[in-house]
Amino acid sequence: MDKEILSTLIHKTEKFSIEQTLDFLAHEYKNQVAFSTSFGQEDQVITAIIANNKYAINIFTLDTGRLFQETYDVFDKTLKNYNIDIKVYFPEAVAVEKILDNKGPNSFYHSVDNRKECCFIRKVEPLTKALYGNKIWITGLRAEQSINRSELSLFEYDEKFEIIKFNPLLKWSLKEVEEYLEINNVPQNTLHKQGFISIGCAPCTRAINAGEDIRAGRWWWESSHKECGLHQK
Repeated sequence: MDKEILSTLIHKTEKFSIEQTLDFLAHEYKNQVAFSTSFGQEDQVITAIIANNKYAINIFTLDTGRLFQETYDVFDKTLKNYNIDIKVYFPEAVAVEKILDNKGPNSFYHSVDNRKECCFIRKVEPLTKALYGNKIWITGLRAEQSINRSELSLFEYDEKFEIIKFNPLLKWSLKEVEEYLEINNVPQNTLHKQGFISIGCAPCTRAINAGEDIRAGRWWWESSHKECGLHQK
């Protein structure tokens, strides 16, 4: 049934602007449209659009317990700036305690499997809870962010989470994102001005150097495709 809905959505919204599409989704799937924000630049663009137009879209975030203070700061500024609600989902305490007891606080540095285990506990499982009961999942993914993401579509069916995903900024460039934020005076994470383009957990994120890939600062000790399990083909 969801795949049939996907086909209909693609057809109905093919000539819509981002605002028109978000408005359509909010009315068509009342209380079943969710936007996941990590307060990065792309997510802040989408938050501003949703908040300024007062679309009835549920906004949520995943607090892994290991975020930068600067991320909490932009979270706080966003709440105050737009007077909106953002639901927070945490990892299960028992699961976090178990991995720390068994493998210590830095197990994710030791192998890709360990890192993905940590991401699963701190991000994937909370996301599963957050998406439950929703029909549409809105993300801030852009095609140029990584090889994996270059293959995404504006609308697609996510087999893993069994939900339709909408990626409104998919075709945007980083320059377009930055210009929107500046023109509209949207709160931003101060780390972006320090070379942090993609920001995740503090132990797993570093600033990138000139000429490096956008995602090079995430899990920089790995040679994998740099995904945590939330967004995969």
